[in-house]
Amino acid sequence: MRIMGLDYGDRNIGVAISDALRWTAQGVAVVERRRDGSELDRLAEMIREHEVSEIVVGLPKNMNGTIGPRGELTMTFAEQLGQQLDLPVHLWDERLTTVAAERTLLEADVSRKKRKRVVDKMAATLILQNYLDSITKR
Repeated sequence: MRIMGLDYGDRNIGVAISDALRWTAQGVAVVERRRDGSELDRLAEMIREHEVSEIVVGLPKNMNGTIGPRGELTMTFAEQLGQQLDLPVHLWDERLTTVAAERTLLEADVSRKKRKRVVDKMAATLILQNYLDSITKR
């Protein structure tokens, strides 16, 4: 079974999926958040399609390790996700992953317009890859 990584943002949710052996993360989509909550239906569909057994959600912490308003919203989302989809949901410290994703895309000379479309997916990939690296070291 695979693991899904999510970068939960104000407007979008970046989505990454692990390979079957849980060694590598691949960015697969950016799901637009909706007022009606239909993004959860899209995530549920992707979970079935990719045979996901657990989810990792990036938790945005402040640089001093505290949790601010954005982190509180993310924790609420993660709890809701776990209850609605009946899967284990792990929170993973995502400090600076979006910055790292932006930097990688800049170094690859990706245009500003394209960066905007893929940065959330790239951040989700980094979150999931960091999580995968941590569990394979155990």
